[in-house]
Amino acid sequence: QVQLVESGGGSVRPGGSLRLSCSASGRTFNSSVLAWFRRTPGKARELVAAKWWLSGNTHYADAVKGRFTISKDDVKNTVDLHMINLQPDDTAVYYCAASKRWIGVIELVREPEYDYWGQGIQVTVSS
Repeated sequence: QVQLVESGGGSVRPGGSLRLSCSASGRTFNSSVLAWFRRTPGKARELVAAKWWLSGNTHYADAVKGRFTISKDDVKNTVDLHMINLQPDDTAVYYCAASKRWIGVIELVREPEYDYWGQGIQVTVSS
């Protein structure tokens, strides 16, 4: 059984940066799509960024393009989300998700496509 665990969340001021990390136990990410979602109170969980593990291709939500970067660390077997120029609208609980199989761009936003989820980690951007 795969377990995903997020780390690196916290509170920052507007314009600040954070790096979230998602580690997996039980298997490697070799043949999966890895993604970061976020949820704010009263809203549905939304896709932030995704990475196809084998090809290295990435996909970002328009709201975070140019500010967030999803990357993988083959040694640590983690997928990270580096966030810069954070704004109050980025305040949310961030979730790591993994799919056992390849999924296309259109399917990336669909939560049922993902087999594993982390417990979520809070990111707060406030002055």
